[in-house]
Amino acid sequence: MTAEPQSDPEAPPGSEAEGPAGIAGPGPTGPGPTGPGPTEPGTTDSGAVQAGTAEAGHAGQHHAAHTWEEARQAAFDAATPIPPGPVALRIALGRKLDQDIVALQDMPHYASSAMDGWVVNGSGPWIPVEPGTRLAPHQASPIATGGLIPAGGKAVLRTESAVLGQDDEGLPLLMTGGKARPGEPRAGEHIRKAGEEALEGDILVKAGVELNPAHLALAALAGYDDVQVQGKPVVRLVLTGSEVVEHGTPAPGQVRDTFGPQLPDVVAMLGGIPGGQQRIGDSYDEWLAALEDVLPEVPDAPDLPADVVITTGGTGRSGTDHLRRAVAELGGRLIIDGVAMRPGHPAVLAELPDGRFVLGLPGNPLAAMMALSTVGAPLLAALGHRPMPAVEEVPCGTMIEPDPGRTRLMPFRLLYGMASPAQHTGPGMMRGLAAADGVLVVPPHGVQLGEPVPAFALPWGPPIPPTQDGPAKAKPRSAARTGQPKGKPAPSGPVDWSALLG
Repeated sequence: MTAEPQSDPEAPPGSEAEGPAGIAGPGPTGPGPTGPGPTEPGTTDSGAVQAGTAEAGHAGQHHAAHTWEEARQAAFDAATPIPPGPVALRIALGRKLDQDIVALQDMPHYASSAMDGWVVNGSGPWIPVEPGTRLAPHQASPIATGGLIPAGGKAVLRTESAVLGQDDEGLPLLMTGGKARPGEPRAGEHIRKAGEEALEGDILVKAGVELNPAHLALAALAGYDDVQVQGKPVVRLVLTGSEVVEHGTPAPGQVRDTFGPQLPDVVAMLGGIPGGQQRIGDSYDEWLAALEDVLPEVPDAPDLPADVVITTGGTGRSGTDHLRRAVAELGGRLIIDGVAMRPGHPAVLAELPDGRFVLGLPGNPLAAMMALSTVGAPLLAALGHRPMPAVEEVPCGTMIEPDPGRTRLMPFRLLYGMASPAQHTGPGMMRGLAAADGVLVVPPHGVQLGEPVPAFALPWGPPIPPTQDGPAKAKPRSAARTGQPKGKPAPSGPVDWSALLG
């Protein structure tokens, strides 16, 4: 079986019909994947977008799209790691520690009782005195677990080992009894000494670790309100499309929001901090206002300016696609304007003068996820002090025809160690991706059956398994087991497993 190139019958060659957000469909054509070029039309030598860029694109002027590899590298190289800074303990989980957490004082910083009972001085019986009183020999005072050992306190007698009685004159007297062991309490028994966990200046957590709940509890115990962690990008989402509904079954002409439920979590999986989301319509004024606001009023968003703004839709070149024009008016520059790949071709990456990055994703959900994996993942990795996301190789379980001029990203299923393209992977579909084990990066010249092909893992999936040092050799089978007539050898070489995915 041969996997044909993914295609959209309503999209002309070299273009991708972006369609409304969340659904596949016809749309404006984008620039063709003609390979890298020196300088993009509509930009200056410094990369600043000229005011006429969007309009020139609408008039049919094409530019040279980046290859898939170039786009990944350009996104990674565009970003400078965000400097480290203090973060409150309540939001520091999972962050990488930049400075050692050290004991600010002895831990515990005072001697305390490890039991409910009586703190005593010397041997019994003891004369009870008020709590907190300095204890003279043969005196005792009541104490609770964690209570401060008063001056003169030498040991703690547990409640169940203590008996209150009276002396010959009728005055109260504390004695051992009940469950007391012989010689109880010994000197220092049931007392937590100051500094027994750590002394002032001891390193509690070394820099470089990813903070877990126990680390945060230890930092709080040591008296920290915040910790110094490596920078991590705050990502705000701008979701577009007046036809998009957020609840229920959409009516004809409407589409259900597919980005709101998934993008914040995917951003977090890629190393970003979800910074809230807002929905806008299709007018240019709404686009401009959304990109202009550095710290908009977004419910449940951290009170931090965004490092990256991710938009959905509006990356085509029709009269309702406003991303490029808004970037130009704000004085930004285009870093990536289209990628020679499918799906996800009309991806855009820009940088605004204030340092914010704008990542424009196509409106179709699968196309958007492929653009996010290609451009967004390297960008967020670089901003967050992490390496370029890995690309591995897997043996291909089918033959894939050439598609000159562009890379194809195909969600795949692993069957018996071979990767075969999944079904239901049109630009507007999510079913194939939901069941996928990863994404094949199919080069323009296609792939032969059994040939190793680049692949990357999904943000929510397991890593791509390492390839073996050569094809696996199956144990020889008898003619009866293979179903072959006697005297005829079984066919050798890789088997096309793609038919099993139907």
